[in-house]
Amino acid sequence: MPESESKPIIGISTGDLNGIGYEIIIKCLSDNRIYEMLTPVVYGLSKAVSFYKKATNLSDFNFHIARKTENINPKKANLINLHDEEVKIEVGKPTSFSGEQAFLSLEAATADLMKGFTNALVTGPINKKTIQSDEFTFPGHTEYLATKFNSTDSLMLMISNNLRIGVITGHIPVNEIAGRLNVDLILNKIDILHKSLITDFGINSPKIAVMGLNPHAGDEGLLGNEEITVIKPAIEKAKEKGYLVFGPYPADGFFGSSNYNKFDGILAMYHDQGMLPFKTLSFDSGVNFTAGLPFIRTSPAHGTAYEIAGKDLASPDSFRAAMFLACDIWYNRKQYAEISANPLKASRHETES
Repeated sequence: MPESESKPIIGISTGDLNGIGYEIIIKCLSDNRIYEMLTPVVYGLSKAVSFYKKATNLSDFNFHIARKTENINPKKANLINLHDEEVKIEVGKPTSFSGEQAFLSLEAATADLMKGFTNALVTGPINKKTIQSDEFTFPGHTEYLATKFNSTDSLMLMISNNLRIGVITGHIPVNEIAGRLNVDLILNKIDILHKSLITDFGINSPKIAVMGLNPHAGDEGLLGNEEITVIKPAIEKAKEKGYLVFGPYPADGFFGSSNYNKFDGILAMYHDQGMLPFKTLSFDSGVNFTAGLPFIRTSPAHGTAYEIAGKDLASPDSFRAAMFLACDIWYNRKQYAEISANPLKASRHETES
């Protein structure tokens, strides 16, 4: 099994064929030092690789082509070639064909992850409209993966160094946010974040900040009462569990000051409340991590970036960070499992240190 290896096997879905997915993957994997930390397995098309190698002036880079994950080379970049049919690449354009190929890549990568052939999944950016089909009817990766893994407990978590922001409601219309919020939902997301900070990031007794929903966190009911009726009660229930949870904080003042640096994790009430400050602070290096799943999934924080696709302008930094974070979480989970299985050994180690 992959778990017995000294380094993780990272499955990679390519994302939209006409975006920057292939470009950033090739740029990342052209650095041979990465193979000391992980073994990458890309689920994509060899013809698309050839096209983007020329576009990025990386003709010397080559994949080890494997038909099955069992035949990969642990010291090289591996490509599971999905098919040898004609590939219609229309750089910078969202097309139904590029959406179909994005789904094929995601489906193949997810299947191997579920079988245990890989240890983690890094997903390339997709176009959420063109990927829609009878098989993919989800607003994004997070919802798709939660369904595949039969998990009702997932949390979209944005990561950059020590900044970790989760969103309680994800890809839903703004006019539905208040109606979706309730004590159980907020407490559930606090639970997921608290557990993830411990098991995935190795943080003991993590401090969590919770944002308010309304301007000025409702001003004690003057600008809305969700803080009083659902958010504060959820925080109190979390404190009863022994969690270090604080809030609700007005989001503008919280992120406008340095207060966000004082917490290990932050929960925003809705997508843009968390994404706007995160991408302002960490757009180039940000990573999207789906916390709460039994398997590890990360992705770059940016999208398909059609406007720069094929021009050799795309930065691989966020994608590289996504791969490294997947590695870190794999190691942290492994260490947590070992400590949980033998707490006396962990106590001896702490005493000796």
